[in-house]
Amino acid sequence: MKAPFSEYLTSIAPGLKELITLLRGTYDYVSILATDSRGLQINVSQGSKSVSGQTLTTERGIVVRVHVGDHYSEYSLNRFDPKDPSSAYKKITEELQKQEELLKITGSTSYKTGTLKDEPAELFVEMETEQLPETCDVAKLISFMTELSDKGMKDSEEAADIRVRAQSTHICKMFLSEHRDLRQSYVYSEGTIIPIVTDGKKTDFGYAGVSGICGPELFKDLTDCLPDGLKQALDSLHAEPIKPGEYTIITNPEVTGLIAHEAFGHGVEMDQFVKGRALGAQYIGKRVGSDLVTMHEGALCAKDVTSYAFDDEGVLAGDVTEIENGILKTGICDSLAALRLKTEPTGNGKRENFEHKVYTRMTNTMFDSGASRVEDMIRSVDYGFLLEGMESGMEDPKHWGIQCIVKLGREIKDGKLTGKVVAPVIMTGYVPDLLGSISMISDDRECFGNGACGKGHKEWVKVADGGPYLKTVGRLG
Repeated sequence: MKAPFSEYLTSIAPGLKELITLLRGTYDYVSILATDSRGLQINVSQGSKSVSGQTLTTERGIVVRVHVGDHYSEYSLNRFDPKDPSSAYKKITEELQKQEELLKITGSTSYKTGTLKDEPAELFVEMETEQLPETCDVAKLISFMTELSDKGMKDSEEAADIRVRAQSTHICKMFLSEHRDLRQSYVYSEGTIIPIVTDGKKTDFGYAGVSGICGPELFKDLTDCLPDGLKQALDSLHAEPIKPGEYTIITNPEVTGLIAHEAFGHGVEMDQFVKGRALGAQYIGKRVGSDLVTMHEGALCAKDVTSYAFDDEGVLAGDVTEIENGILKTGICDSLAALRLKTEPTGNGKRENFEHKVYTRMTNTMFDSGASRVEDMIRSVDYGFLLEGMESGMEDPKHWGIQCIVKLGREIKDGKLTGKVVAPVIMTGYVPDLLGSISMISDDRECFGNGACGKGHKEWVKVADGGPYLKTVGRLG
């Protein structure tokens, strides 16, 4: 079935178009993003079960963007009467005038930015899904998740809790301007299992999940995640500390995705180029990795939770080749940063919600596959570690330093896994050194969309990342 577009957005579209006409009499550019999304989130553990958002609106509102003189201003509304757009016009113009007066009073300056293009375009997309979160059988889903939690407790005497989480969201967005009418509807879902284990002295956890541009039908795949998450938790619980040093490493696809996100995610978000806060700006056209390294970014380069049809500025989704055979080709860009840098937007303008401003943000960030088999990669290592499981990461875009916290490492000696596990593992380094040392890349790849990304400790959005196995050299501690 197709995910049906919002009846609410359809009903207010004529009124919003009238509002745009009124505002165009005052401003030389006007656009409106209208959102109507709903979903569910269920959390099950041995101690509690909770349901939130079922068949309830999770986000509904509009944000208006206008060009004022040489800069842009925005105003958001969570209520709009399509029969009386003149009232909204009055409120918006009054509030935007207050913003202009405040700029003068405080002596604040803004980036001088030209007028956005408003080329004619129409798009109506309803993506495929088997189920919708708003019509999901919640009782049946809770029962299934409870059975998984109970099974995990029976599978290990050291299990203290098995937490199961399921989230599914039906996104409907409409972007309108004088010449554009873009509408999209899709469902994304993600499920996770987090086993918590203890030996009486120490407590640890594991993590396994599924994600996709699909409905609650995805959650049946959580059954296969239980043994993986439990094994990771138990291996971490009984792991040894790692001796700090530089090692040959192989990263599994989840850790590869973490590197992609931290190394060439924030580092090439071009709104940071505008502010002079990213070293990546100096490396366009230069080598940043070995010849084996090619990386893509965009809503179209993979199918996962951020595979939309257009971004929050009405730019159609893209597939950007950021690195090609080790050479940094370009970054990603929202519309306003693109104007300031005199380049084209890439479809990466995203808002946390209609009440938040647009930033350049990642969608799917993926290393391309190579030609090696994983078993051959392991055989090629005299001594090192196979890294798996991501916890978190940080990056310093201004100096291109990276820190990735990895769940565990599996020792490789003389081309074989020894069974020894070290944890936790912190991988640090300088991005061009890390990618420049890549000597083998596997012929498969995976994408992971169970995480979210914050920018400046705020503005959380969904992202996905991944790739193949990579063999490189890294500093571990």
